[in-house]
Amino acid sequence: MTADDIQLLVALCKARAGLRVDPAKTYLMESRLGPLARREGYNSIDDLIAGLKVRREDALIWSVVESMTLNETAFFRDRTPFDQVRDDILPTLSRLRGNEPIRIWSAGCSTGQEAYSLAMIAEEAKDLETGTRVEIYGSDVAERCLEKAQSGLYTQFEVQRGLPIRLLVKHFEKIEDSWRLSPRIRQRVRWRRINLAADLSAVGRFDIIFCRYVLSALEEGIRRRVLEGLAAALPADGFLVLGKGETAEGITDAFRPVSGRPGLFARDPAYRVAA
Repeated sequence: MTADDIQLLVALCKARAGLRVDPAKTYLMESRLGPLARREGYNSIDDLIAGLKVRREDALIWSVVESMTLNETAFFRDRTPFDQVRDDILPTLSRLRGNEPIRIWSAGCSTGQEAYSLAMIAEEAKDLETGTRVEIYGSDVAERCLEKAQSGLYTQFEVQRGLPIRLLVKHFEKIEDSWRLSPRIRQRVRWRRINLAADLSAVGRFDIIFCRYVLSALEEGIRRRVLEGLAAALPADGFLVLGKGETAEGITDAFRPVSGRPGLFARDPAYRVAA
């Protein structure tokens, strides 16, 4: 890859999805573009980039950008946030919402393990008011990730990462060398392609938003916009869940940390969402 090729890739990722791509990490770019080039019928990465420059097709541009997204995920990653939602947040919201459903959004869900983890804990939550409905939504900018998520099919390695054996036995079926989630759990999650760096005003309202290990992959200037877009999607008593070690402090005044709950943030009462 030439210096111009690298700069083109960096610029496209920033412009389309707010992604931060380190131009020094050419090995990472090449490791991700190589499989894409083969899938698109090119003989090499150089041919792929040349085709990109000539054709400038939107679908190809997005395929290149999506190949640069961070797809690291696991079932029940950092377990604590899921326990908090099951044991504390869901029962509290159940009492507050009455007949209204509790809506949870896994924003930047990658291949779906987080959203399905939320679906499983929704089934296990106790002390909920009779008739409480929990609706779960998963979104990502990468269509290939969403396709895998919707399939509910995971490798042995993927189910071994964080998934308790009792939940594997309860909710999965062995399919040759892989495991498929039960239709009941798959049907609990609705999927949608959403670019978090774009306008989020039409995404709807959610009571809990998981946006974990996403901010660090974005350009600094985009992070505030994303957080304030998420704040606008939360009611005053809603919660934002970030990844371990992540914070909204110093980026926006839309959120305040919940004391004693690392990674959990509430809307700051003094913050006013822009009309």
